[in-house]
Amino acid sequence: MDNSLYEMIFKRKSFHFFRNIGHEHITEEELKDIEEQFSKFEPLVDDIKVKIKIVKEGASCKRGQEYCILLYSEKKDNYLQNIGYLGEQLDLYLVSQNIGTLWFGIGRVEEKQLDGLDFVIMIAIAKVDSGDKFRKDMYKSKRKELSEIWNGDNYLDIANIVRFAPSACNTQPWIVDASEKELKVYRYRKEGKRGIMPKDLVIYYNQIDIGIFICFLELCLGKNNIKYDRKVYVEENHEDERNLIATFLFM
Repeated sequence: MDNSLYEMIFKRKSFHFFRNIGHEHITEEELKDIEEQFSKFEPLVDDIKVKIKIVKEGASCKRGQEYCILLYSEKKDNYLQNIGYLGEQLDLYLVSQNIGTLWFGIGRVEEKQLDGLDFVIMIAIAKVDSGDKFRKDMYKSKRKELSEIWNGDNYLDIANIVRFAPSACNTQPWIVDASEKELKVYRYRKEGKRGIMPKDLVIYYNQIDIGIFICFLELCLGKNNIKYDRKVYVEENHEDERNLIATFLFM
C-alpha cells in the first residue's frame, strides 16, 4: 500500500454536503487519473474482480457533488470488506488532490451491473478550492473511547489513530484484541446500534466499514515500520456479535 496516504488520515473528512467549497471543478485529466490510480491500489482479497465508473448523472445522491464514483464488484467471500479496503485508499488519494469525498451508502444507481459486476456503494466527490476546508483537528471528531474498541495495552498509539476510520452512521463496528505479537480484528455487531440505517442493511455496510478500518490499520503499521503477516478470514455467521476478520502476526 502507498504509505504516503497515511498523512491524509488526518486531513480527510466526510463532506455530508458540498457547500462553500469554492468554484473549482474536477478536470477531465483528474477523472482519468482517478481511474488509473484505482487500478493500482492493493486489494484485500486478490481474486475478486472490481471496477469503478465515474458518473455525473445516474445516481440518486443529491449532496451538491460534481460526480459520483460507483464501485462494482464480483460477489465472492469478503467482497464487501475488499471494496471498503480499496475504496478507502481511493478516498485518501482523492483527499491528497483536494477532492472532497462522501461515502454514500443509501444511493441508488441506474446501472446496477457493469460488465457482469454488481453495484456495491458509491463515493460522492467534488473539487475543494483550499486544503483549509478539510479537517483541521481529527481528534475533535466524535469516536468511541479506546477501551470500547481496543483490548490490551499494546500499540495504543496506533489504536488512537485507527479509531477515526469512517463508518456507516458512525457505528464503528470493530474491536481489536492486541498482544505484543498479534492483533486480532473483529467486526463487532451491537444490537440496536445503527443510527438511521435500515436494520437489514447494517451488516452489509458494516462489512464495508471493516475493510476501511483495515486500510487505516495497515497504513499505521506501515508508518511505524512494523512488519506483519496478515491473514483474512471469512465470517462464519454474519449475525454473531463478533466475527474474526483478520489477524496480524508481527515478525
